[in-house]
Amino acid sequence: MALDARSTALLQSHLKNYFRDIPAGEVQLRDDRLGRHWHEKIAAFQLASCPVSQAFYQLAMGHNPSTYKGDELPVENVTWQEAIQFCNRLSAFQNRTPCYIKSESDYIFKAEANGFRLPTEAEWQYACQAGNTAVRYGSLDEIAWYKSNSQQSTHPVGLKKANAWGLHDMLGNVWEWCSDIYDEEVYGSYRIIRGGGWADEARGVLATNRRRSHPKSFKIDDLGFRIALNQD
Repeated sequence: MALDARSTALLQSHLKNYFRDIPAGEVQLRDDRLGRHWHEKIAAFQLASCPVSQAFYQLAMGHNPSTYKGDELPVENVTWQEAIQFCNRLSAFQNRTPCYIKSESDYIFKAEANGFRLPTEAEWQYACQAGNTAVRYGSLDEIAWYKSNSQQSTHPVGLKKANAWGLHDMLGNVWEWCSDIYDEEVYGSYRIIRGGGWADEARGVLATNRRRSHPKSFKIDDLGFRIALNQD
């Protein structure tokens, strides 16, 4: 990825101190549609402290697809494929091995690669709950932008109170794409989204709420993403 010296410096600045260390552990997930509960072990990894901002996305990708414009607002109106292309672009920028490899019909996720990636949904929920099992990590008005307080728009990332592991906007503001396929047998390649957004009622803004949509065609003004890295 060819960038001039100024853009390179700005991109490096965005990445500096951007990640939080997430310790190893275990999380319980649930699917209310299927009435199923299961546990997953989580290896230590790193997760961005905030969703990707529009300024960050613009630097890496050269354009800004968002509906609500503002450098520090979360980027939104991006498909899952656009989110992982951003991850691969950053991986190339830092000479890392990409986590997403294009195949004839889809992308193959290389979870062991050292490149930038979206979190798995298990990682996302585990990081959101930050060592707890509660569906929220604080009072909703203190931690999230949602229908009752958002004034029908996104807000700059990082303004709301962080959780115990230093992560902002895990709930509200924008939904976040995860790497995982939701249910391949029923929904094909649909990918998981987590966290709730600015347009959601309080009852939908929960650490355990999971939805899904099409990775190539679905984009909306309350859906963005944050990035992760495997622990070095």
